[in-house]
Amino acid sequence: MSGVGLRALGGLAQLTERERERVVATVGAQAAAELNAAWELWAHAGQLAPAGDWRVWLMQAGRGFGKTRAGAEWVRAMARAVPGARIALVGATVEDARKVMVEGPSGVVAVARPADAVVWRPTSGEVRFGNGTVATLYSAAAPEKLRGPEHHFAWADELAKWSHASAWDNLTMGLRLGTLPRALVTTTPRATALMRRVRAAPGTVVTRGRTRDNAHLPEAFVAAMEASYGATRLGRQELDGELIDDVAGALWPRALIERQRAGVVPELTRVVVGVDPPAGVGGDACGIVAAGLGRDGHGYVIEDASVTGASPERWAHAVVACAARVSAERVVAEANQGGAMVEQVLRAAQASLPIRLVHATRGKAARAEPVAALYERGRVWHARAFPALEDELAGLVAGGGYEGPGRSPDRADACVWALTALMLDKQGEVRVRTM
Repeated sequence: MSGVGLRALGGLAQLTERERERVVATVGAQAAAELNAAWELWAHAGQLAPAGDWRVWLMQAGRGFGKTRAGAEWVRAMARAVPGARIALVGATVEDARKVMVEGPSGVVAVARPADAVVWRPTSGEVRFGNGTVATLYSAAAPEKLRGPEHHFAWADELAKWSHASAWDNLTMGLRLGTLPRALVTTTPRATALMRRVRAAPGTVVTRGRTRDNAHLPEAFVAAMEASYGATRLGRQELDGELIDDVAGALWPRALIERQRAGVVPELTRVVVGVDPPAGVGGDACGIVAAGLGRDGHGYVIEDASVTGASPERWAHAVVACAARVSAERVVAEANQGGAMVEQVLRAAQASLPIRLVHATRGKAARAEPVAALYERGRVWHARAFPALEDELAGLVAGGGYEGPGRSPDRADACVWALTALMLDKQGEVRVRTM
């Protein structure tokens, strides 16, 4: 490179983005152009291809992460590595493929260097490189057009929006040229059957990325998005790139949880803290969830203070601290795992703590059903997003069973105890034996 040696490039790669920009500003115009074109220096974590003999690289990331730029740069790298290659560019629609993958500000044409000698032919839907490589546009909405053509490589964009799973099948069946045919999938995730199938397929490597990982985005935009959607299901999907699926028969479908978010929490007349103590030390979490009863007669989940891998002394102090923060009138703690010990540990943390020990006579899912019904009737609200708690609620299955994260829904059980004490005990809808 003119004016910038390989050693300098290696040093630049270790600098922060702002430091690299200062270096570029001090070099000559030609060197600056070459540096700006050095993708490996500017790419952030998750935009560079993973190592290994993978067949499908699934880049599952939030909006604004830089998926399109990464896809276009990968296509360019494959075109240079294999002269004469045949590459498929597949979008959800042909319009998406053209406007985003090819003609967009981060598309294949925009990232091309003069040496690539790229020519875009809209009428034939082809991007031709000077070394003979041809990248052809396809639409996932027209899967039959992918039946027959063979390719060395493929870039599939926004797989979660594809209307026909057969488009993926036809694409991968034609991915058989060269010694190591590969596909890059760039998408913001949705819980579709095709997404789940591609993720689980042998030879698939999954990388994740969040909107906030892209340092080139305006800070005000990122802050506004996180303030509006952070930790909600939509935010976790569209900003954090999480694949959030509904469990069949879930007592708390994701849509129900999203519906029951409170814009404003009214004055609370009573507040309790539900506790699901761990069976031992260093194992499951100690579920600690605070809920209050509003003047409107509705229940409001106001805090998840659960702790994981804590000693009895530590989780007891976490309970006491939570009760103090929310001005709880009572702590309701499950006593199935050593009732006397649970009370002793809590009393040791604070002797005056009002404690009610309860003994479960039914399984977690059975205890949760009446509380889930309160959500269905619009009588329980979440004061804000509680991702870990909500993942556990969404994993409880009607009729018994748990398919959420971790071995046990400790946070969910604590939430159920709190809401039961506030809203159901007097009605006799939940059988709880007080100790």
